[in-house]
Amino acid sequence: MNIEETAQLAQLDLTPEESERLGRDLRAILEYVGQLNRMDTAGVEPMAQAIVAATPLRVDRACAGFTPEQALANAPEAAHGMFAVPKILERG
Repeated sequence: MNIEETAQLAQLDLTPEESERLGRDLRAILEYVGQLNRMDTAGVEPMAQAIVAATPLRVDRACAGFTPEQALANAPEAAHGMFAVPKILERG
């Protein structure tokens, strides 16, 4: 399959210059993949990530929250004990 056929399947309208550049890029990618396929990985353990990193977890415990007054203290607008925000949806 060539670049023009691939572009047609992807519904792309490429100029001849774009087609040539993408062809070169695709050939370079496939050449690199070929190099990777030729590498001897017999003694390499399969892995999902190159670096093993522990994810530290904190203890999940309940703590005191904000009072409604504290939560609304810095609000630009409040109404009826709630944040007041602009209306974004209208009925049609």
